[in-house]
Amino acid sequence: MEAVDPTVFRLAIFVLAIFVGYYVVWSVTPALHTPLMAVTNAISSVIIVGALLAAAASGQGGELTQNVLISKGAGAVAAAFAAVNIFGGFLVTQRMLAMYKKKDRSK
Repeated sequence: MEAVDPTVFRLAIFVLAIFVGYYVVWSVTPALHTPLMAVTNAISSVIIVGALLAAAASGQGGELTQNVLISKGAGAVAAAFAAVNIFGGFLVTQRMLAMYKKKDRSK
């Protein structure tokens, strides 16, 4: 029996995760979207900590090797994406909560 190439294995997991994520997100009822966004913001805040650690990487003796530069770049990109996700999530959550407020009908 021949072993599966790790790249093919990881690609298959990635594709399956896309399908599972798609069906999970689209099957959520509207009443659960606000709590789901709050949890997503919490996960993104954990991700940003890891991204900042990757962006602060240094080699032995403080030297900048190609691997360290790749780590710093990937960490910076991940921190930027996580920040967009966090702030966008808060905006969406705020907008969804505004839908549940009673409108003033005193006029």
